Amino acid sequence: MTNQDLDQRIGARIRTERESRGWSLSELAARASVSRAMIHKVERGDSSPTANLLGKLSGAFGLSMSTLLARAEITQGRLLKKADQPVWIDPATGYIRRHVSPRSDIPFDVVHVTLPAGKDVAMPASAYAFLRQLVWVLAGELVFVEGQTRHEMQEGDCLELGPPMDCIFKNESDRPCTYAVALLKVS
Repeated sequence: MTNQDLDQRIGARIRTERESRGWSLSELAARASVSRAMIHKVERGDSSPTANLLGKLSGAFGLSMSTLLARAEITQGRLLKKADQPVWIDPATGYIRRHVSPRSDIPFDVVHVTLPAGKDVAMPASAYAFLRQLVWVLAGELVFVEGQTRHEMQEGDCLELGPPMDCIFKNESDRPCTYAVALLKVS
């Protein structure tokens, strides 16, 4: 699947989620605190959404970013081969997100992320309001800022995220950081 195909599928999924709730573009824009024009561009597939934008939209829908992307990317099945695992690249930072877990009714997802050197990705609290998460650093160094708390993590370190709050994933080093995020969906 090309990036253009993925942008089209993500846009269609966002439109489906919005329409299934009976929301106008303006209503979703207000709920997500983003511009109506940006949502319109993303829904048409004319613009590749950033990780921050997807976090805001998924939070407005009451979904995790992982769930929103999985609904756009993955077909049902118990085995998801690496070659079939959807990869999404944040156009703003080059952040690479690979959805590892198969789509199923199990309320658990695993995501593999590579954050380029010197980059950071901010996520709004709304993206975490219905999740429990663990972040496990597989290679490199990650700084995770949770509200006012700064967690400096090295390879092998694992952090359980606290209550939902605005956060930032930062790579302050000169080499890529790879980490896994395990997400448990809670009601």
